Amino acid sequence: MISIKEASKLLGVTTKTLRLWEKEGKLTSFRTEGGHRRYKTEDLLKSKKEDSITIAYARVSTNGQKEDLERQVQLLELYCTSKGFQFEIIKDLGSGLNYKKKGLIRLVKLICSNHVDRLVLTNKDRLLRFGSELIFTLCEIFSIEICIINKSEESTFEEDLTNDVLEII
Repeated sequence: MISIKEASKLLGVTTKTLRLWEKEGKLTSFRTEGGHRRYKTEDLLKSKKEDSITIAYARVSTNGQKEDLERQVQLLELYCTSKGFQFEIIKDLGSGLNYKKKGLIRLVKLICSNHVDRLVLTNKDRLLRFGSELIFTLCEIFSIEICIINKSEESTFEEDLTNDVLEII
């Protein structure tokens, strides 16, 4: 059980909004002997998950690849629409080694705020060159489905190493 202040931080809304939602029957709180509201974390997370959306993430490394970015966006839109997902597309321009891209930071914040139902990527490496497993672990923690449209054959160690060295260069 958490206080109204903690619940407002968890959901990213004001305490006034929580009181309104309780009045409307969207949330249930329990009262202490002193009359203070307490919320079950599980109930709050369930109510939050109902408003969740699919995030489709597209990234290219350079300005010269903007056409590829648009192709990724079109593929993501087609995939999400065909599956009937309510979705938002996040586009990024920057190296797969850069962890400070605006879109990537926005994605991580959405994942951690429990507003994402699923993450759709065209390829695994569109997320990050190194460290995509960290994002996938976050998705696992927050019960977020990961959809990778173009799952390639398992690459060999040598192919991975070559791609990584090329990316660093």
